[in-house]
Amino acid sequence: MSLKIAVLVGSLRAGSFNRRLADALVHLPEAAAHSFSFADIGALPLYDQDQDAADPIPSVTALRDLVRDADGVLFVTAEYNRSIPGALKNAIDHGSRPYGESVWKGRPAGVIGTSPGQIGTALAQQHLRGVLAYLDMPVLDQPEAYIQWKDGLVGEDHMIAEASRAFLAEWMAKFLTLVEQHRSVSSAQA
Repeated sequence: MSLKIAVLVGSLRAGSFNRRLADALVHLPEAAAHSFSFADIGALPLYDQDQDAADPIPSVTALRDLVRDADGVLFVTAEYNRSIPGALKNAIDHGSRPYGESVWKGRPAGVIGTSPGQIGTALAQQHLRGVLAYLDMPVLDQPEAYIQWKDGLVGEDHMIAEASRAFLAEWMAKFLTLVEQHRSVSSAQA
């Protein structure tokens, strides 16, 4: 059965390595039967709790609706100063508020990212996992995927280089299995 996955890419940069990785992941054969929708986190204003009581801002409503309608969430994050980008944290904050109305609760998540550094986005991913645990999101634990970006990792045709393709295909398959298992449990409980 086809899954609906919301995709949040932490980097706003036009030529973002993480956007290229996310595009490649959703083009893998393992993902072909599923629907992936990218959130526009760059359109969000900075989170301000005063907005909770105001009329909804369209970009915030769009993010909340996208996540609420998704079976799972794929986070593809850059690492800025050993943590997650501010734009990604801002999106997470918008989706978690107002208090008691979080769209994240119970949504299974996959966390992955790439960087030219040798440890990929390991520290950002660990910070993100802590935030997602607080939001009560089950997260794919294994395999962890700290991808070092190198020229040729992802081609212009969204193809992943041979050296990384099998690993990333396995990662995507396990993420989608987590989402499917969660959806099956949720359906059985309904």
